[in-house]
Amino acid sequence: MTGSHPIRRLRDAVTAAAGAGALVFLLACEPARGPEPPEVTFVTWGGAIAVVFSEGIVAPFSEETGVRVDMEDYNGGLAQIRAQVDAGSVHWDVVDLEMADAVRGCDEGLLEPVDIDALPSAPDGTPAREDFRAEIQGECAVGMLFYSTVYAYNEELFPDEKPATMADFFDLAKFPGRRGMRRVPHVNLEFALVADGVPPEEVYATLNTPAGLDRAFAKLETIRHEIVWWEAGAQPPQLLADGEVVMSTAYNGRIFNAQVMEGQPFTIVWDGQVLDYGVWGIVAGTPRRDAARRFVEYATSAASMAEVGRRISYGPARRSAEPLITTHAATGVEMMPHLSTSPRNVARSLRNDWAWWADNQDELNERFSAWLAR
Repeated sequence: MTGSHPIRRLRDAVTAAAGAGALVFLLACEPARGPEPPEVTFVTWGGAIAVVFSEGIVAPFSEETGVRVDMEDYNGGLAQIRAQVDAGSVHWDVVDLEMADAVRGCDEGLLEPVDIDALPSAPDGTPAREDFRAEIQGECAVGMLFYSTVYAYNEELFPDEKPATMADFFDLAKFPGRRGMRRVPHVNLEFALVADGVPPEEVYATLNTPAGLDRAFAKLETIRHEIVWWEAGAQPPQLLADGEVVMSTAYNGRIFNAQVMEGQPFTIVWDGQVLDYGVWGIVAGTPRRDAARRFVEYATSAASMAEVGRRISYGPARRSAEPLITTHAATGVEMMPHLSTSPRNVARSLRNDWAWWADNQDELNERFSAWLAR
């Protein structure tokens, strides 16, 4: 039989059309699907360091592995991490932390343990545990870089004598004008004591006494009426550029970026700098733990740390990464004179005692807030 009955053909056509119409109706009624959720959310400090991490680590990691990484900014602290963990709704995965917060977060169960022996070896085969500097290793965090809180000034505002010591930052008679400082007790108390004549190696022993704390707050009081408080790391370079302050405490990498990338006439005063550690932690309970660990392992290789060091003037946490840092990736500027860990810059530095701050942070936050409110 070469053909079907005309009525049967008509019935089959109507049935097919009805079925197609039903399919179109069902597809139209189905809720629109949003974009796929990020496979890893990485949280850091915004500004220059976010750009550095994006270019030096995130982009090549995603290209090599196919794992998508979303980036978010924050201003530090554990409040947002604590809220996510307590609610059982974790949407941050890897967070760039200050060491004191990493220690506190580990104690509170907010961060996943980190096995340093699972991290990549150095290019010459040295195990990670031996390659990472000991002071930047933590139970729940892995070291990424050394950065410094310094102070900087705008050269154009000081045509004659220029600030050169921490005492100069507090000397309103010799160098009048407003100062920028971060709105926290951390580092401000250390700077105050160095400016008041306490040797850097004795600062924390002094802060550990009631008289020492009183001395630090008293020194801050001498410039209190000239302080412009900042909270985000991007603010000090802007305050200096706008002439809102004549000098400001700042993260050295932010000032470097303003100097080299923006041509700002800023000078860093390294005297009394507080050398600190940037570490990465994985938020406890993240459903993307395996992808987060994979990202951290990639980021903490010597090659990745060198890519960071070629973009911003922060020293690497791994010994094997330092020889790989040569010139600035964008401008060709030699990086070693600008690194926070270069021998000249650390001559009169103070290493942040994160254990002391982990023990005293809450009490000093309260005292500092009360002092500000007076």
